[in-house]
Amino acid sequence: MKMEGNKAGSRALSLNEVLIVLTLIGVVGLVILPMFARPSNCSSRIKCVNNLKQVGLAFRIWANDNNNLYPMKVAEAAGSAKEAVERGELFRVFLVMTNELSVPKTVICPADQRSAATNWAALTNTNLSYFVGLDAEDIRPNMILSGDRDIAENGQLLRGTANLTTNRPVAWHKLLHKEGGNIGLADGSVQQTTTITLRQLLATTDATTNRVLFPQ
Repeated sequence: MKMEGNKAGSRALSLNEVLIVLTLIGVVGLVILPMFARPSNCSSRIKCVNNLKQVGLAFRIWANDNNNLYPMKVAEAAGSAKEAVERGELFRVFLVMTNELSVPKTVICPADQRSAATNWAALTNTNLSYFVGLDAEDIRPNMILSGDRDIAENGQLLRGTANLTTNRPVAWHKLLHKEGGNIGLADGSVQQTTTITLRQLLATTDATTNRVLFPQ
């Protein structure tokens, strides 16, 4: 009785070929897996836009109950944060609006390495991704109300209180959104900007000053 031979053209892979295949699979895995392990820049930026829309809505709701004034214009004695922002305690502006903001995660950009506070009582400036426009008013819709914290000048991130003027060479840093950023306006809208459109936005705010307070 004859034994059937191997089919024509079939052969086992050599050890070297197996190692090459396994190496290729490993390389592909290293490229693909991180894409699933962390959100893409586009996804993070969209979530950041949604956060800033929620922040803008919170400001407007609060202002409607407080003579059209934002928390940075109302005294601490009245339950707000005017003196706090003068001390650089930006987080207290958001603490005033906890009912409108719901959870601390709202004030952290998904692309930021900073962590959200576990609860409102634990909130500090280090749990914030967003600045606040100190001169913003509910009745002036084009004024800058909030935005990503990574605006820079000559490559250095701005910190504390800064006046963003049209002749100041401010630019987006690459910290959060790869040299772009999100700006929330007093009308509740959020603009996705480049450095060029950020400067154009500053020129159309209809204000002599654009003082903003960055989280330290």
